Amino acid sequence: MKCYTYIEKDHDEMVIIYAKERTELVSEIENLVLSNNISLTGVYNDEIIKLNPLEICCFISENNKVFAIIDNKKYQIKQRLYQLEELDFNTYYVKINQSCYANIKKIKKFESTIGGSLKVIFQNNYVDFIARRELKNVKERMGL
Repeated sequence: MKCYTYIEKDHDEMVIIYAKERTELVSEIENLVLSNNISLTGVYNDEIIKLNPLEICCFISENNKVFAIIDNKKYQIKQRLYQLEELDFNTYYVKINQSCYANIKKIKKFESTIGGSLKVIFQNNYVDFIARRELKNVKERMGL
């Protein structure tokens, strides 16, 4: 694959991809460009911080509030989970249960529990569970 970059002050920024077929690399480039245009802000300790969707482990809903988890910090955001599912970076994310929207790239491992459910452990050691109704979709998205 070839890559060309042209710096011209008179033109708007744009990315054009020429490919023979849609591959995972093409999708990742698209998502990287699109996620750069998405503006998410989070509140943590009375500070308002711009969040990068690719750094977020997951979005969770607790007590009618939505939080973005990065490392071990919960940033409150104004969007609802259903609104996040409609954004352009959704190829990186999958709904794992009614209250969690997970970043596929931040999942460390899956573990089975005695009760037969599947536990998701993220890179920051946050733990959540996959709902039975979402299991098929999660497996497809993870390539399992």
